[in-house]
Parts: sequence; C-alpha cells; structure tokens
Amino acid sequence: MSKLNDFIEEKIAPQFEKGGKYEKFWSIYDSFHTFLFVPRHTAGKRGVQVHDSVDSKRVISMVIVALMPALLFGMWNVGYQHDLALGIDDGWFMQFLYGLVAFLPKVIVSYVVGLGIEMAVAAYKHEEVAEGFLASGLLIPMIVPVNTPIWMIAVATAFSVIFAKEIFGGTGMNIFNPALITRAFLFFAYPKAMSGDEVFVRTGSALCNTPIEGTQVVDGFSGATPLAQVASGLPIECTTLDAFLGTIPGSIAETSTLAILIGAVVLLATRVASWRIMLSVFVGGAVTSAIIAAFSETAPTVVQQLCLGGFAFAAVFMATDPVTGCRTNTGKIIYGLFIGVMAIIIRMFNTGYPEGAMMAVLLGNAVAPLIDYYVVDANINKRAKRVKA
Repeated sequence: MSKLNDFIEEKIAPQFEKGGKYEKFWSIYDSFHTFLFVPRHTAGKRGVQVHDSVDSKRVISMVIVALMPALLFGMWNVGYQHDLALGIDDGWFMQFLYGLVAFLPKVIVSYVVGLGIEMAVAAYKHEEVAEGFLASGLLIPMIVPVNTPIWMIAVATAFSVIFAKEIFGGTGMNIFNPALITRAFLFFAYPKAMSGDEVFVRTGSALCNTPIEGTQVVDGFSGATPLAQVASGLPIECTTLDAFLGTIPGSIAETSTLAILIGAVVLLATRVASWRIMLSVFVGGAVTSAIIAAFSETAPTVVQQLCLGGFAFAAVFMATDPVTGCRTNTGKIIYGLFIGVMAIIIRMFNTGYPEGAMMAVLLGNAVAPLIDYYVVDANINKRAKRVKA
C-alpha cells in the first residue's frame, strides 16, 4: 500500500496541485486520497507536535462500524416483514438479500447526491471535503421507511446538505443533524410516503415469491408499526421481546434495540459518543413513560416505550452527534434528559406524529447552545463568588 501511496503522491498529485492541469478539482482528489490513506503532513514544520490517533476520519469510521449491527439486522428484517405480509418463507438468506436490494439504491442515491453537493461546494471554495457525510449518507436511508421513493430521498438529501449544513459553513458548523433534517423534510413535504400501514413493509419484488405449502398469498396486509397502533388507540400487537429484538415493522435500522445497543457498546468503548447523553436520554424517556403509564391503562410500558420506534436509535446515534449536541458535561445531561422527555411527550400526545424521538433530537439541537451558555454562565458566577468570599 505504501508503494501505491507513493505513486499517487508522485505521479497523480501534481496534476491536481496549484499550477497543475486539474487544479480546480484538487478538493475532489484530496477527498479520495485521504479516504484511502492517512495524510503525512503535520500541523507545523517546527516545534513539538502532539498527535494522537483520533481524527474526524477515525471517528466517522467508528460510527459506521457501530451502525453495522443495526443495518445488517434491518436489511434482514425488511425481507422478513415481506414474507410475513405475503405468507411466504424464503429463508433468512433470501430475506436478507431482499432487504439488501431494497436498501442499496437508497444509500447510493444518498451518497451520490450528498457527496456530489459537498464536493462541488468544496471545489468552489478551494477547501478540503470533510468526512462528515460518510456517516450522514448512511444514516439517511437507515431512518426512512423502506418504501420511500428514491427521488424523494434525493430531493430531501439535497435540501438537507444545502440548507442544514453548507449554508452554515459545512461540517462542524451545522446547528441541526443533517440526517434528521432529511427525515423531517420528508415527513412535512411528503407525509403520505412517511406514514401509514404499508410504507414500512415492502412487497413489490420478485426476489421472494414462493408461498409456503398450504398458505395463500394475500393482496392486503396490516403493516402498521406498534407506535401507529398506540396513536390510533389500539393495543400493541407485538410482544416486548419482539420489540427488543426488532422483528416488527419500522424503518430499516430502527427496529432492533438489541442491535442498536451493540452499536452503543462500540461507541462507548472507543469513546466516540458521550455516555452522559445516552444515559440521560434513556432516563428521561423512562421517567416520563412511567409517569404517563401511571395515569393511563392503555399507555405502553416503560420497556416498550424505550424499545419501540426510533427511541433507542435516536439516543445512541443521533443525540450523541458531537457537532449538534451540548459540549459541557452538565449540559450533556440536561440535553439528554430534555430529548428523552420530549420524545415520549410528542409520541403520546400528538397522534399525527407517533414517532417523537427524531423530532425531539431536533428540538434538542435547537436548545443545545442555550443550555451550554447557561451552564458556562453558572460556572463563571460560581467561581466569581468564590473569589469574593
């Protein structure tokens, strides 16, 4: 690999550097080069330079690794829900293959549109292409219904990258999580494609079409998510174990709490995510769920609330975004509690939006700077009083 890197730097790099034939496309070359190899340059040529192995590329890479359990399970669950809806059983491999075929076009469109815009902006500004969208591009198709049309994902991704990221200055400067802005845009612009019984169960492929002997393929089915059943005042049909394992209808990567918790272990073990935010989101959601359940006989239990919908996914992967969340330790706890409480309140008292976790994170993004401001201000006042004393 070192010989390949030497060849790229000696033969190809000069074509894209200042004065080269493709100087205008330097940012595109640099993004591909740094994606494959660690840059050799340092912060300065003189003096002592302190470095560690933690940079944005490694952080994003660990997030992608942590997403893999939820993604792989989600792709299998897409095929599994397809089989349940049609009364067939093609086996776990064909079910996974079905989910892969359903997911792959969405992630390709997400990356092509999002990275295409970021590269174009970087080339125009003569800046490096940041690695942030490597995670966002994967998150976007993971948190939308499996039946979301590809063109809608393209439009929503473009809107998110331009108006929720680049307009604020690019990676590290955005106020709101780009993946959640994509989902919010889809929900408000195309609500029919984001809600209803059939958007979470895909049945339009010939990959899995062999009926089980003695069964009959049906024309209609009930694919409503458990949260949709709660919003409609209906009892939840799935068991708590089903909700924890994830064998229920839902967005591709949000159904399995078990797979999400495996990802949480990876993020915490590598210190990529804040345990304060994760824990406080779950605590806030659990306490609010317990209070509501104490006054309502039809409300889901605390465990069901934490396992259903995108609550766990939001707590582990969305709320912990270091760019859009709080920076102070005390602020992280307040921020997490706020998201947990708001997620349950939204999903229980707004029947038009049964999934409240993602909206709660966006609200948390909006108040995160304010929370940090008052935490820092309180610390300043506390130290000032010590000096006076």
